[in-house]
Amino acid sequence: MNTPTTDAASVLLEEYPLPGVVLLRLNRPEVLNALNLALRRALADAFVRLDADPAVQVVVLAGDARAFCAGADLGEYVDATPAELMARRHDLLWGAVAGCSKPVIAAVRGHALGGGCELALHADLIVAGRSARLGQPEVKVGIMPGGGATQRLTRAIGKHAALKLLLLGEPIGADTAADLGLVAEVVDDAETESRALALAAQLLALPAWALRSIKASVLMAMETPLSAGLAHERALFQTLFATHDQHEGMRARLDKRAPRFTGS
Repeated sequence: MNTPTTDAASVLLEEYPLPGVVLLRLNRPEVLNALNLALRRALADAFVRLDADPAVQVVVLAGDARAFCAGADLGEYVDATPAELMARRHDLLWGAVAGCSKPVIAAVRGHALGGGCELALHADLIVAGRSARLGQPEVKVGIMPGGGATQRLTRAIGKHAALKLLLLGEPIGADTAADLGLVAEVVDDAETESRALALAAQLLALPAWALRSIKASVLMAMETPLSAGLAHERALFQTLFATHDQHEGMRARLDKRAPRFTGS
């Protein structure tokens, strides 16, 4: 796995704290990591490249101590026309993040609002620091979410809880988010990234194709009727019996030893 290079104009930093794990850091601290078009494109490019890199198994997405991401950069929106918004093809940029087949963990501290909350919702696990504030305040500036919150948030926490957040535009804290099932864990701020990386390390020790198949099946459950989801699950389950890790995992359990997974 090659460490990518960055330059002074880069809005996205990439670090490799563990072999097989990539830490992507949003790097616009002067505006609380607000999403401008350049950052959105850099983020999409990074996810496409990392998803295709066989050396990468888990992606951890983080901001900084003040903010995960404060949402869209309103300076790019205040005078935008519908035609200009359509030309930006945000659907393709969000799709690159959503399309990542590998586990994605969001480490959230501080603000995760609007597009920042939607970005966190694209992750498979959210580890929240106690300072985390998550919400969809778009209604307060005369619009609605456009990055998937009306769909993903509703599926994550249910209609009534989602509508309270979406209609009132008020953020919630980390503990409330955990009670709603929006975040997986709440930890002290100083431990947020280390805990996300520890979870990534746990995932590294597990069979990669099984992890990806589980993720694919769960995401399918969000989009299809039960019968179609069950058929998809069965197909993936059967396909895993063609992998080395299936045989190794079951043989190791029968032999009462630790498995040696290879990701194949």
